[in-house]
Amino acid sequence: MPDLTRLDDILNRAASADDAQRVPGVVATVTRSGGDAYLGTAGVRSVDDGRPMTADTVFAIFSCTKALTSTAVLQCVEEALVDLDAPAADYVPDISRLQVLEGFAPDGSPRLRPPSTQITTRMLLLHTAGLSYSFFSPDYARLLESTGQPDILTASRECLTSPLLFDPGTRWGYGTNIDWAGLVVEAVRGQRLSQVMRERIFEPLGMDDSAFVMSRSMADRRAEVHQRGDDGSLVATGLVLPQDPEVDMGGQGVYATIPDYTRFLRMWLRDGEGERGRVLAPETVRAASRNGLGELKVGKLVGSAPALTHDAEFFPGQSKSWAYSFMVNDEPAPTGRSAGSLAWAGLANLYYWIDREADVAGMWGSQVLPFADPASVAAFLDFETAVYRSIR
Repeated sequence: MPDLTRLDDILNRAASADDAQRVPGVVATVTRSGGDAYLGTAGVRSVDDGRPMTADTVFAIFSCTKALTSTAVLQCVEEALVDLDAPAADYVPDISRLQVLEGFAPDGSPRLRPPSTQITTRMLLLHTAGLSYSFFSPDYARLLESTGQPDILTASRECLTSPLLFDPGTRWGYGTNIDWAGLVVEAVRGQRLSQVMRERIFEPLGMDDSAFVMSRSMADRRAEVHQRGDDGSLVATGLVLPQDPEVDMGGQGVYATIPDYTRFLRMWLRDGEGERGRVLAPETVRAASRNGLGELKVGKLVGSAPALTHDAEFFPGQSKSWAYSFMVNDEPAPTGRSAGSLAWAGLANLYYWIDREADVAGMWGSQVLPFADPASVAAFLDFETAVYRSIR
C-alpha cells in the first residue's frame, strides 16, 4: 500500500488556514477494492464549541444521497420490478401532472403546457426529465416566491410539484429527478425509501451510521452546517434536515459518516459486493458506470441563490457525461482521475469520486455553504491529486 500520510498535511492546512481559505472541519477517505487506504480528520465539528472533528462524525450528505437512491432503483430493475423505459407515471401517477413552464403571464402566473413526451425512470436517473432546483433556476425561485410552493428542504410531497423547464429527454438538467425516482422505489416495494435503503444497501454494506432520521447517537455526533460570509468568516447555521419527513427525499435526505459512505464507494470498485453481502450484480455495476446521455453533455450549474451555491463546474473545458447516478469525466482529469470515472458531490461541499480503472475511490467531507466554496474545492482537488501521485 502506498504511503498516503502526506494527505494529513492537506487536511490540516485546510482546517487551519486564514478565514477565507479555512474549512471548519473535514473527514477524508481513500479506498481501494481490497479495503480502506486512508482515513484522516482535521478541524472541528462546529466553530461555536470547538468540538474536534472525528471519523465517526455524522454529516448531512445532501446530494450524495442520489447515488444511494439510484442503487435502490437499479436493484428494482434487477428484480424486474421497474422498467427504466416505461412511463414513471406507471409507478407514481402524480408525476404525470407535471407540465412544462413556458414563461410567466403579465400577472406573474406561470404559463404551462403539456410535455411532448412522458417522463421515464431512466430520464429521472439521468437528470433529463426537465426538473431543476430553485438555487439553480431563477424561474423556480420566482415560482417559489409567487406561489408559496414549499422549498425542497421541507421534505414535503408538495415541494416536488415544480413544473418542468424543458421537454423530457431533450436536455440534461440537474434537479429533483432522484427524489421522484425514490418514490418509484417506494411504489414498487411498498415500503418507505428509508426502510428499503436500510435493508438492501446499508445493512449489506455495513453502513451502521447512515439514515434519513438520525438515531440519538448520530445526532450527538452531528457536524454543524456552516455558512461562509462575504468576509470569509464561518458561522454555524443550526440547519438540520427534517427528522419527521413527509417524504424520504432520495435526492438529498440522508445523514452518514464519511467512512460509511466510503463503504458504498468501495462497493462500486468491487462490482457490487459489500462488506456483508452483494448489493448489485456485476453486470449492473458495469452498465450503470457508463455514460447514459448519448450525445447530450453535462454543463455548468449556474447558481441563482448566492447563499446556497456559487456557479459550479467540475474540470471546466472538459467533456462530462452522466451515468446512474454519477457524473462521468469523458477525458482524463488534471488530478489524475481516469477517463470514465464516476463522481458527484453534496451541497455542503462534500465531494467523492470512483475510479474503477485505477481501483481507487475517495471522499472529502465538510459542512460549508455555499456549494462550490473556493477553499473547499481547492483543498479537495489538492487531496485527490496527492492521492494519484501516491498510488502511481
